[in-house]
Amino acid sequence: MQDTRPLLLKTDFPAVQRDALQTLQVNLGYLCNLSCTHCHVNAGPARTELMDRDTVDLVLDYLSMKGIGTLDLTGGSPEMNPHFRYLVEAATKMGVTVMDRCNPTILVEEGYEYLAEFLAQHHVIVIASMPCHSEQNVDQQRGKGVYRDSILGLKRLNSLGYGKRDSDLKLNLVYNPDTPALPPPQEELAKDYKRILWADHEIEFNELFALANMPISRFGARLLAKGDYVEYMNLLRGSFSQANLETVMCRSLISVDYQGYVYDCDFNQMLMIPLVATDKPRTHLSELLRVDLTGMEVAIGEHCYGCTAGQGSSCGGALN
Repeated sequence: MQDTRPLLLKTDFPAVQRDALQTLQVNLGYLCNLSCTHCHVNAGPARTELMDRDTVDLVLDYLSMKGIGTLDLTGGSPEMNPHFRYLVEAATKMGVTVMDRCNPTILVEEGYEYLAEFLAQHHVIVIASMPCHSEQNVDQQRGKGVYRDSILGLKRLNSLGYGKRDSDLKLNLVYNPDTPALPPPQEELAKDYKRILWADHEIEFNELFALANMPISRFGARLLAKGDYVEYMNLLRGSFSQANLETVMCRSLISVDYQGYVYDCDFNQMLMIPLVATDKPRTHLSELLRVDLTGMEVAIGEHCYGCTAGQGSSCGGALN
């Protein structure tokens, strides 16, 4: 697989400094029951990298010592980590809001039948990947039968109250284009999703997050293989919005990999771009227990234009 990393390290992207840390994003491993064409983590069923119990306990210690309000769990399929339930239970007991970046097919996977009820019991915010409301497009991007199983998973969440207007169980969906293009306006797309998913399946959800694809890992390799890399980067750079710099996720979030090493964001983690703050090739979470990152510089690269292009894109969707 071709690697875009050498092309992304040199950049003229504007400097970014950190605000107060609000969110700890934790990648519990690269194991996943799917192998999606746009995946910037290169996750899949054959991956074996998983966070161990000692590192999970370190995550809990860090949450407690820093008073962080939000734990954002990602993967792979984070639920496939054997310590997922332990982490969620311990974090919610501390009063931390837990977000699960969930591939909804996992909810109907054999051995995970308990999962939807578990998430509801602990009031976990579910952010479910649903890259299109069209069955053909989803199956092309994620594999045959994925749309059907995703619908079944979302219906299971709805049956427990997720996404309902009178419920505090939040269900948000995530859209990713499967082409070298920016996502359409988030608000308009959300209206289409709500109308079509209700009409076809009586599925409800709270918000839709429209995310631009990053030119790294599996998607980056596709861009290079098809000769689309330069054109896509020109699109991202040409669509840069200065206003989006104020709300990019790296100002208030750090990303922890399955081994406990820390990066400024999930994308920097995949590109192995180290923290500027410590001036080390790799910084472990254990080294930051008594370090205040507020005001420190964020490590940047050409891929950062993906977060600031057009309406902006982050783990929480459009920025404006």
